[in-house]
Amino acid sequence: MVEHGKKLAEKCKSRQDFAAVIELIGDVGVGKTTLVRGLAEELGVMESVTSPSFTISKAYALPSGGRLVHYDFYRLDDPGLMVEDLQENLAEAKNVVVIEWGESVADLLPEWHLKVEIGYNDDGTREVVDG
Repeated sequence: MVEHGKKLAEKCKSRQDFAAVIELIGDVGVGKTTLVRGLAEELGVMESVTSPSFTISKAYALPSGGRLVHYDFYRLDDPGLMVEDLQENLAEAKNVVVIEWGESVADLLPEWHLKVEIGYNDDGTREVVDG
């Protein structure tokens, strides 16, 4: 998972005039936060990346400016005030925005955002598909 996160970082670095937006899709415990750790490491984040499950969002400074903002909307059927926070972070071109369980904010995500699906194979290994 960490290595796939590092590969995603390369795609994020190529953006210019807009925030990089990644929607992570996968069951609880499949490795979404581990993938974000790899992404953060490759982007130069110095802090330890932890799951935002109970805080809904966590933000980390990027050395190139902007922030890596990691959201987890699992517990929210209605994102409420988090909509404004998300919109502000999507509007900042230097940000990398990662969203888990994004169904409740799907209408706010740019059409061109990257969707990454993580699942288990029959043999217990994980499969990551992005597109």
